[in-house]
Amino acid sequence: MVNITEKIEQIQQELARTQKNKATEYHIGLLKGKLARYRQQLLEPGPGGSSSAGQGFEVAKSGHARVALIGFPSVGKSSLLSKVTKTKSEVAQYAFTTLTSVPGVLEYEGAEIQVLDLPGIIQGASEGKGRGRQVVSTARTADLILMVLDATKPDSQRAILERELEAVGIRLNKERPNVTFKLKQTGGIKVTFAQPPQKLDEKMIASILRDYRIMNADVLVRDPEVTVEDFIDVINEQHRSYIPCLYCYNKIDAVSLEETDRLARQPHSTVVSVSESLGLQDLIERIWEDLKLVRVYTKPKGSKPDLEEPVILRLKRSTVEDFCNTIHRDFKDKFKFAMVWGTSVKHSPQKCGLGHAIEDEDVVSLFTRG
Repeated sequence: MVNITEKIEQIQQELARTQKNKATEYHIGLLKGKLARYRQQLLEPGPGGSSSAGQGFEVAKSGHARVALIGFPSVGKSSLLSKVTKTKSEVAQYAFTTLTSVPGVLEYEGAEIQVLDLPGIIQGASEGKGRGRQVVSTARTADLILMVLDATKPDSQRAILERELEAVGIRLNKERPNVTFKLKQTGGIKVTFAQPPQKLDEKMIASILRDYRIMNADVLVRDPEVTVEDFIDVINEQHRSYIPCLYCYNKIDAVSLEETDRLARQPHSTVVSVSESLGLQDLIERIWEDLKLVRVYTKPKGSKPDLEEPVILRLKRSTVEDFCNTIHRDFKDKFKFAMVWGTSVKHSPQKCGLGHAIEDEDVVSLFTRG
């Protein structure tokens, strides 16, 4: 009996030898759908999935955000961790199968950022080997992935890591496809395009849905650039994570200035030399920038703003209500209005309600009833 791993290998071989043209696009689309389905089965517990259903990789999420370090061995992840975090992680000292450790903590701009090393992410995780399922589960909880790369090595190292993460449903620096997908009891498959599609059609969507044994659904495609892969991601949405990624090229002291400049100019990239302590502050600032955390300073009535310990909000678009909930839920229940100073208001101070969107470094004073 052919197991799932063998089925995946067979599909990959068929995709590799199938020429891409108009006549084969539906066949290729169905193969990609099957591939995604089998890969997901490998990462699920039970028959055919990962045999490792034990614990072994549980690190409690703490602080205001989590950054996952990913990279090949010997790229300098452990050294980087010790340079940028307050608490030294024991991650690198443990084998992949027995990993239980306290991660590092990066303190910056009043926030505590948890930095967690995932040394085994490429060791068969997408094939469900070892603790692959636990590693993938932990990677998906990250607010930012920091991919550490060796500046002296070819660009293929980055492509390998990206493929591994892609295979387990992690989408780097991508937004969720602009597609609405709703299951229903009867009525068949109804597909609507808001604009004329460029890379997908109704026949392809229906074929993929039938392969997933979905016979009744409403599909609305708003973006004309949505691809087959995008639509497959929408079907498998509960197993997909869209996470920002910062590519960190280490060992720039061992390459030319021209190569350093080339790497630094690539999108979502920064360059460092951990051994020479070069570029580390820039890296920390980029981490902060990409996490998009919001600092809000409190101002008690009749007092000056507390600029020492800001309230850190994790939402990209945070409101006064989020601010209230972060401090104490009682503030929301007794909320009357807020006075806000900063870039989010037209004039400072400005009287605002719970729905007002606040921005980084705003000052907020809450007024409650009773």
